[in-house]
Amino acid sequence: MLKRLLTAFLVLVVLGAGGVAGGYFYWQSRLEAPLALDEPMLYQVPSGAGFNQVIAQLESQGVVQDSWPFRLLAQVEPERVPPLRTGEYKLLPEMSGLDMVALLGSNNVVTYSVTIPEGWSFAQMRELLNAAPKLEHRTETLSDTEVMALLEREDTFPEGWFFPDTYRYHLGMSDVDILRQSLTRMERILEEVWAERDDDLTIETPYEALIMASLIERETGAPEERREIAGVFKRRMEKGMRLQTDPTVIYGMGERYEGRITRADLREATPYNTYVIDGMPPTPIALPGRASLQAAVNPLPGETLYFVSKGDGTHQFSRTLREHNNAVNRYIRNR
Repeated sequence: MLKRLLTAFLVLVVLGAGGVAGGYFYWQSRLEAPLALDEPMLYQVPSGAGFNQVIAQLESQGVVQDSWPFRLLAQVEPERVPPLRTGEYKLLPEMSGLDMVALLGSNNVVTYSVTIPEGWSFAQMRELLNAAPKLEHRTETLSDTEVMALLEREDTFPEGWFFPDTYRYHLGMSDVDILRQSLTRMERILEEVWAERDDDLTIETPYEALIMASLIERETGAPEERREIAGVFKRRMEKGMRLQTDPTVIYGMGERYEGRITRADLREATPYNTYVIDGMPPTPIALPGRASLQAAVNPLPGETLYFVSKGDGTHQFSRTLREHNNAVNRYIRNR
């Protein structure tokens, strides 16, 4: 400590045209001077970089005119130099050198966001994460099974288990971080929703609720229809009717789907084709949002058993097959 103070004292004497006091005020003025920037810039603190290394780099980039005031600061008043945090920081022209030092040791890193839409598949989510800038792509070459093992869910099929939402991240984070956040959030929300379920459901487990919610999510984007579609599915299952929902056919086709389904596709026996199988498919077919999860466990009471798209994002609901056929003629065949 004595050696450090002596070094600082000598430097201040040398610098001070008016003695120690003059040297001290000159040093402080250099620290409080605005950064040598004409416009905002992003600066990345490298992983493991020391304070003197960062200051030297900022000097070489012309952000600060001289590095010695900052190196002296670290010697004389180390408590004013916080530990640096790896990440990107936005430096502004009006910042002083001391402002910059405080920023580089703060949590105010530059953040980015990635939005997973409701109704997307897990494959689409992975493609989006693989393309996200500034995000470390640790899972890009892994299979779905390997991804789930990395997330400590070795025996879990991934579809449906990731909550669709906007997730923020910063430099140094990886796709595994986003996947883990999304997974744990879906598990928590599913538990909350299941605790508020109706008593007379045809589904018996939280996982069945997740499957049902994925069907509802893929069938409609109209918020006011979700519970009614859930009611239709519930009543069809109670009567032993097949669900006959097109999104399950599409999911079962996989990469063969090119924008339309045919009569042959409706008759094809896949594990997901609800025109062929009884009940629900074996797994979810998409990533459902909270509203669809809530609809799955709180279906709307009623008598409707059928619905058909009107072509505007909503559906026509019918109680009888005759009403349904008339609606199909009106909204599908005429179109």
